Amino acid sequence: MNFQEFYHNQFDRFEKYALNLIEPKSGTVIEEAMLYSLMAGGKRLRPMLLLAVLKAYGKNLRQGYPVAAALEYIHTYSLIHDDLPAMDNDDLRRGKPTSHIKYSESTAILAGDALLTKAFDLMTIGELSAEKKVTLIRELAICSGYEGMIGGQQADIDGENNSLTIDELESIHARKTGELLRFSMFAGGVIAESDKPSLILLEEVARKIGLAYQIRDDLLDVVGDAKELGKATGADNKLGKSTYPALLGLEQAFEKLSVELEAAKATVRKISKITPSFDEEILLTFIDSLSMDTHK
Repeated sequence: MNFQEFYHNQFDRFEKYALNLIEPKSGTVIEEAMLYSLMAGGKRLRPMLLLAVLKAYGKNLRQGYPVAAALEYIHTYSLIHDDLPAMDNDDLRRGKPTSHIKYSESTAILAGDALLTKAFDLMTIGELSAEKKVTLIRELAICSGYEGMIGGQQADIDGENNSLTIDELESIHARKTGELLRFSMFAGGVIAESDKPSLILLEEVARKIGLAYQIRDDLLDVVGDAKELGKATGADNKLGKSTYPALLGLEQAFEKLSVELEAAKATVRKISKITPSFDEEILLTFIDSLSMDTHK
């Protein structure tokens, strides 16, 4: 099965599950604000990638739903906080007013906090063994905390209006963008009871995808259409951020994107050699979907 077919078949089922986990209990607007950002039209890339790994191993996808939902909650919280005036100061997210514009800055902060804490509640439910749950909870905390996403976000802020090297830029994005993507594939492998060599390879694939995804995002900020993206373009330049197009030029940035995607596909094929029953097509077609070969 290719990724597009899988995504089409599974998206609505997972979406319904993830949204129904938030129940109105506080007597305040906070649940509405949480759902507003969750329902803003995200692609659910990270949870769907986790579920795609389970599909590749032929496992029951429902086993991964609580962890996949937790992952999306953390990603959404990070976007709410990224958009705040103290951070990227964005008015639009996925074509809709950002949380602090729709509600207030204080409500946006609390909605993000609530999604973060709810995520770790979700990690405790479901039928996984206690050992797997502890492993995944710890890894998600690392990937989303100061050693991972948050540390990368701080480094990104520190790098504004500074000229970074390619190595410094990759280090930032390996944490800011890459660590949650790495968790997607790590978690899929753990839930599917992948052998250790394959689990290491899954993480390697994820790192390459994470880098490619950030390069693609940087390119879209330069050459993308604001209406299609659902957010303003040119934001990186306004904030004085170092980006792949800024450091390499457009053509070399496109070339680097292609190189990383090809390396990711080669690593997926290594997993198939270890585990012949592993359905590599679902990941290979996902990687192909990140290509921008038609830019010329």
